[in-house]
Amino acid sequence: MSQILSTLDPNNTQPLYIQLQQALRQAIEKRILSPDDALPSERQLATDLNVSRITVRKAIDGLADEGLLERRQGSGNFVCTRIDKNFSKLTSFSEDMRSRGRNPRSVWLKKAEGTVAPDEALKLALSPGTLVYRFHRLRYADEAPMSIETATIAAWALPSLEAVDNSLYDALDRAGNRPVRALQRLHALLLSDEQAKLLEAKPRDAGLLVERLGYLRDGRAIELSQSIYRGDTYDFVAELNAI
Repeated sequence: MSQILSTLDPNNTQPLYIQLQQALRQAIEKRILSPDDALPSERQLATDLNVSRITVRKAIDGLADEGLLERRQGSGNFVCTRIDKNFSKLTSFSEDMRSRGRNPRSVWLKKAEGTVAPDEALKLALSPGTLVYRFHRLRYADEAPMSIETATIAAWALPSLEAVDNSLYDALDRAGNRPVRALQRLHALLLSDEQAKLLEAKPRDAGLLVERLGYLRDGRAIELSQSIYRGDTYDFVAELNAI
């Protein structure tokens, strides 16, 4: 930690608070600071780094706005354990986790190919009998289960069922078929016994269901997915602007 923070350079053209933000972000990404770790106090950081408390506060405010740090009244500043998901930006689960210094991985529950179901055909605008791939997996950040994900992809979009390893979007990107826009719907639900067991929660705990319909640049629907999250691990955030 001290080695990373010692990189602050008063002669750098970047403001010191931006340099401190970058150093703290790097410490989180490299797991030098883990989820729920406490930062030194603002006074201590200012003394150790020979900068003003205003500089430290601006750096921490910026990381708090990004969802990487959280302020706990009377306790200090901590690396965030909840995940802020930007609902207005099209990113994959793996990208979200890596951007927060977490290690994404998947446990496969099922991979299968088959013909499109009527409800899938309607949403994906596919003809009856079209071949699709279905991916059902449990998504982890480090060792914590974060979501149960089911995705249906038109088979022509991927070279094979086994092309998807850890990240579906990485596989679609390699095939030149990554979605560029999507419609998302968010629903509240109560976790079933099976869902709670997979997510290490209690039956009937609060959960969130996110349905995504992803589109290619030419307007074709490419992805139909449903993800179920524990309600106590995710916050969905969207920036709103007046027209």
